[in-house]
Amino acid sequence: MAKIFATTNPGISEREKRNMERSRKIASQGMVLLENDGALPLPGSTKKVALYGNGARRTVKGGTGSGDVNSRFIINIEQGLEEAGLTVTTKGWLDRYDEKVENARQAYFADLKKQIGEGGEGAFMLLFTQPFQEPAVVPVTEEDIQASDTDTAVYVISRNSGEGKDRAPVAGDYELYEEEKEAIALVAGRYEKTVVVLNVGGVVDTKFLRATQGINAVLLMSQAGNIGGYALADVVTGKVTPSGHLTTTWAENYTDYPSAETFSHMNGDIHDEYYKEGIYVGYRYFDSFNISPAYPFGYGSSYTSFEVETTEVCADAGQVSVTVKVTNTGKTYSGREVVQIYYSAPAGKLEKPYQELAAYTKTRELAPGENQTLTISYPFAEMASYDTDRASWVMEAGTYYIRVGTSSRNTRVEAAVCLDEPAVTQVLSNRLQPDCELDEFSRGEAATYSYAQEDAEKEAAVKLSVKAADVACRKAEYRAQNPQIPADAFGEKITLQDVMDKKASLDELVAQLSVAEMADLCVGTSRGGFGSESIIGAASAACPGAAGDTTSALLEDRGVMNMILADGPAGLRLSTSFVADKDNNLIPGAGQSALPGMDLLGLAGEEPEIPADAVTYYQYCTAIPIATLLAQSWDVDVIAQAGDIVGEEMEELGVTLWLAPGMNIHRNPLCGRNFEYYSEDPLVAGMCAAADTLGVQKHPGVGTTIKHFAFNNQEDNRMHTNGHISERAIREIYLKGFEIAVRASQPMSIMTSYNLGNGIHTANSCDLLTAIARDEWGFAGVVMTDWGTTGGVEMNPGETFKYGSSSAAGCVKAGNDLIMPGSQNDVDDIIRSVDAAEGSVPCPITLGDLQACAKRILSIVAQSSCYREAVPYAAKKCGLEGYVSVK
Repeated sequence: MAKIFATTNPGISEREKRNMERSRKIASQGMVLLENDGALPLPGSTKKVALYGNGARRTVKGGTGSGDVNSRFIINIEQGLEEAGLTVTTKGWLDRYDEKVENARQAYFADLKKQIGEGGEGAFMLLFTQPFQEPAVVPVTEEDIQASDTDTAVYVISRNSGEGKDRAPVAGDYELYEEEKEAIALVAGRYEKTVVVLNVGGVVDTKFLRATQGINAVLLMSQAGNIGGYALADVVTGKVTPSGHLTTTWAENYTDYPSAETFSHMNGDIHDEYYKEGIYVGYRYFDSFNISPAYPFGYGSSYTSFEVETTEVCADAGQVSVTVKVTNTGKTYSGREVVQIYYSAPAGKLEKPYQELAAYTKTRELAPGENQTLTISYPFAEMASYDTDRASWVMEAGTYYIRVGTSSRNTRVEAAVCLDEPAVTQVLSNRLQPDCELDEFSRGEAATYSYAQEDAEKEAAVKLSVKAADVACRKAEYRAQNPQIPADAFGEKITLQDVMDKKASLDELVAQLSVAEMADLCVGTSRGGFGSESIIGAASAACPGAAGDTTSALLEDRGVMNMILADGPAGLRLSTSFVADKDNNLIPGAGQSALPGMDLLGLAGEEPEIPADAVTYYQYCTAIPIATLLAQSWDVDVIAQAGDIVGEEMEELGVTLWLAPGMNIHRNPLCGRNFEYYSEDPLVAGMCAAADTLGVQKHPGVGTTIKHFAFNNQEDNRMHTNGHISERAIREIYLKGFEIAVRASQPMSIMTSYNLGNGIHTANSCDLLTAIARDEWGFAGVVMTDWGTTGGVEMNPGETFKYGSSSAAGCVKAGNDLIMPGSQNDVDDIIRSVDAAEGSVPCPITLGDLQACAKRILSIVAQSSCYREAVPYAAKKCGLEGYVSVK
């Protein structure tokens, strides 16, 4: 009989209440005040507000696709303001817009249903590639303004995006609708105070907002989870002082981004993506090429003011330490400040960005006049650059300037560290060389960003010296071919419980397994392939709505239980309700789908016959803020709390692996899934993912799955696009965050991406998965594919693609242990490829390759929540302090 973890009580639980309150506090820490002339916080005398905008009532809690979470309810901004004691006086306008949206939504699903009827269920993928977009707002009228009876207006701009489709620099997406501009201009001209709230998951063009007279404040709410309306009200009313800072550069114009013209669909080529900007991503580009942004990386304002004074800088061959005194110099509001440490490395053989983030921290809540002294340290070797000619991380001789500030555009030079000779910090092997010539950007003689006092600061900076001879050097050791585990001589049949009881070794168990058993173990439980609603985000038979399961075929014979894998980078995406009979067999079609809109598409099926003794179960989860908002808190403790929320709910609902966090780099603001990711900076991304993982994995037997490994920076044609990237950019920008997350937190799992990197599918790249992740970084967990990596359905049915899919046998050969959600074709491909003659199959693999994958899966299963005696996952890790420590 299947074990069901969900509750039969439909009422809101104490866990839900507690975690939503925690999420509310977390969300307010990552909201960023972009503009304010004193209009915020709203004074206590303000009792009424005129509320407009497409996000006022239809507030977006988080993006679409696998990034969605099915929470019990969503608190919108209207409800949040009302809970704070304000009266919303524009109900008529909000009702008119609701009516327009609902009519558009019905028309969208009617058309989609028609396309599915004509093209089959493959057209279901249009939910991802052609998602519903809410229409432009209805006009604000003079009658609306007169009837509002207040001098204060809040206008909410919402945008949404998700997997399978990239954004576009057009009205209603990156740009404002003309209807929005007209409404905002009218509102700003007629109300004494106008506050614009950005309920967006990524960058939007803000030129119009900054140029429009009468806009008094702009607040980046981001997408704050299902309790976000309350969190927004906390900030607007001054209950919480905003302390978030941007983790991505907001450009003056979209065309200012280095990949603007060639990203994804922008040049008409969705098959090949050439990363010509190299290491110059985000602020590294804007600073190095002296391009002024609208809002720089690291920027954030407050209701109060702060002074950051550097009192000491120390450096040796082991670490750099910066001591700062932060004082709240305001008179009214308490608040928190973010301190950012950057370094400027000397240009020698290798070009260097103007500056790079080395460390950061956030103060505690400081009352007016209060101060806090902090010492922030980071490893000296983290200032190295990757030299492909030497296949090593190298620190060139010269002066490393240490800078301190609260954003990338207000740093001050505080120390000059002189390295006497070049130093090699790591000796590796080039593994991911480009598959074509790349004409990468070069600074050449171009002037970088600078400021009037910079040269004087360099002259006055504390001078420190480090000898290259004292700098430690590590050398990677790479494994040879996976050895075959010899045939078992144990005699008796071994179970996984025997291994856990130390009666036998894991090698001895694996040696007893047949090729067919191991192939089953390495492939998820779906045997119908990828593509139907029951598979996309809902392939689990044990936890409805979860993304998938590992096999239970070895349960009876070997005692190997199945792991449950659940989507949702902003919480767990599960069906909120399901029905089972008295024997715990699920009744298909009963309960709530994990994907919205199934009833409107006619895919929910006929109403099932439900036995009289059937039981309804409930799985309500917390939608925490999106990853970008979490990162904007610049507070690893806050992010660990978000992970703790998810870990607790995993324990309760029987989920083993959370398919998150997503941590790809914000290379371009049009990536449809940027909301799932943390930052344009790899240090921020890595620290955030590590904190999230540590929060989750403090709970026994559950773990994270950092993704998408790697170079998953676009959604259009995501299954077949080939990223052409230099190895230096790969290691310094696109892999660095993953490395930090692995070394600092040891996530239970890594998920590979759909795309190719330099001509090889990441799921089939032995260099990426084995040589780099395992041999160089010491990753100890399981590697799995994304859903449908080995083929079965296309995001754009009928379209021809330049590059094909990865192979199941290729996954095993590369060390990609688990293929999800699985298909019989995957199983068959693995079986026929084991010890096959060269040329007889596309990708021959050895028995040792398959045994290695099976062993890694069994190791994680044994440490998972499948077993009652599970303890928190404890693979070797250095912790966050291995990269940034704060005292």
